[in-house]
Amino acid sequence: MKAAGPVELGEGKSSAPRAGVNRGMAILDFILRILAFIGTLASAISMATTNETLPFFTQFIRFRAEYNDLPTFTFFVVANGVVSAYLLFSLPFSIFNIVRSKAQNIRILLIILDTAMLGLLTAGASAAAAIVYLAHRGNVRTNWFAICQQYNSFCERISGSLIGSFIGVVLLMLLILLSAVALSRHK
Repeated sequence: MKAAGPVELGEGKSSAPRAGVNRGMAILDFILRILAFIGTLASAISMATTNETLPFFTQFIRFRAEYNDLPTFTFFVVANGVVSAYLLFSLPFSIFNIVRSKAQNIRILLIILDTAMLGLLTAGASAAAAIVYLAHRGNVRTNWFAICQQYNSFCERISGSLIGSFIGVVLLMLLILLSAVALSRHK
């Protein structure tokens, strides 16, 4: 009696290697989601806990810089929080794609939601990047002074927070591309 091997699917393609590649892509999807979750959550926490106080002439008069002094930074924190919550809640769907690598409806749903979250995260990170640029460089024409010479710790934290958010943007783009490739392989 002959041992059963992979089932042939026409044009010499077998189902076993294709299923293995699909499962590998689903595992990569899961890992990228975890990394994006960590990046966006760290960005939200880092920005939300950023503040610095500088003494002015006396110890009773102080200048304080906080993230919520600028609505753009508040939007940044909310956007990163929403995206990190979405990424956390999308992990079970990603696990479902690992178990059932041929499921297409879940991948289509994830592509749509990933694209919406990419737009939200890009908007928040881009708006915050403009403010961070002004904080570092200022604008001589409008008499906006660079505050990072005085608020070093504040500027370092908001800049670091931006890096984590833009890493999340790149990872979401990779997730969308990965899901699109996985869907195109189901033909």
